[in-house]
Amino acid sequence: MTDQKTPVREPRKKEEDVTRPPLPPFTRETAIQKIRAAEDAWNSRDPEKVALAYTTDSRWRNRAEFPTGRTEIIQFLKRKWAKELDYRLIKELWAYNANRIAVRFAYEWHDDSGNWYRSYGNENWEFDGNGLMRLRFASINDLPIKESERKYHWPLGRRPDAHPGLSDLGL
Repeated sequence: MTDQKTPVREPRKKEEDVTRPPLPPFTRETAIQKIRAAEDAWNSRDPEKVALAYTTDSRWRNRAEFPTGRTEIIQFLKRKWAKELDYRLIKELWAYNANRIAVRFAYEWHDDSGNWYRSYGNENWEFDGNGLMRLRFASINDLPIKESERKYHWPLGRRPDAHPGLSDLGL
């Protein structure tokens, strides 16, 4: 008989024990770090990964949809990225205070017919003390563009550090 040890399972952390640094209160530097972390996660197009940045009861307004909680957020993101193909996003700080951040963003994508769009928007975020987002309000407009007008050409995934941001691109 071999001496096999039963693997020890780590107890699951309760949401109140999970932190997502940087934590509020935000400084300009930590707000920018939080925004880049969100941009990187969204550019992964991994709904389960993205949803971990939100409280389990997080409330959203995204265009005319109002998902509540991680399960609905995951389903929303799956539908979004099934429609918005080759999605690439850039976010930029607009304003911040103790536990809130205002962001402007633009992303490029195409539909299954090959029509390209640049979607512009603003988000207002509110965080709990552990750095999880509990409120997200997004207003978004879509602009049809020609493929030749695209400005985001990095490989799918994280935007390279050397790639210009929104202001640098004149967006």
